[in-house]
Amino acid sequence: KAINPFGYIPVMRHDGLDLVESYAIAHYIDTAFDGPALVPTEPRAAAVVNRWIMTVNTTVDQMIMRKYVVEYAFHKDKDGNVVRDVIDQTVKRLPKMFKFLDAAVADGYLGGDSFSMADCFLVPMLAGVQTFPEGKENMANSPNLQAYFARVAERDSFKNTAS
Repeated sequence: KAINPFGYIPVMRHDGLDLVESYAIAHYIDTAFDGPALVPTEPRAAAVVNRWIMTVNTTVDQMIMRKYVVEYAFHKDKDGNVVRDVIDQTVKRLPKMFKFLDAAVADGYLGGDSFSMADCFLVPMLAGVQTFPEGKENMANSPNLQAYFARVAERDSFKNTAS
């Protein structure tokens, strides 16, 4: 029997608890297990991190993942060629998104000077977008994002997940 009634991933099963949806899983892991908190406890700082989580999981995900990475990876014609109609429309908007994200990480991380759950959601998208030419080009033109990605890529958690 599928854990998610819609058959989607991600899912998590832990001690009889079935969870679906990335945020629910990440929040549970953050609060149920030992380690540094990924969402601050101070209300204003938590609000900033949660705002970034929602922005990344809605607006950024929609453009970078759904309308760019997924289109490149999975939308092919009968001959196996990438169908570019959605990609070409999205590519026109990528520079604005990258400029926005580049400014957002200028102080170190999304929402401030320390790693948070918001970063956990953004970094896989940045890894994916760089595998395709226009994403790679936009990343190359975003010095703060480059430094941010390099910094996060040095974390043991990133290395263990990406390997």
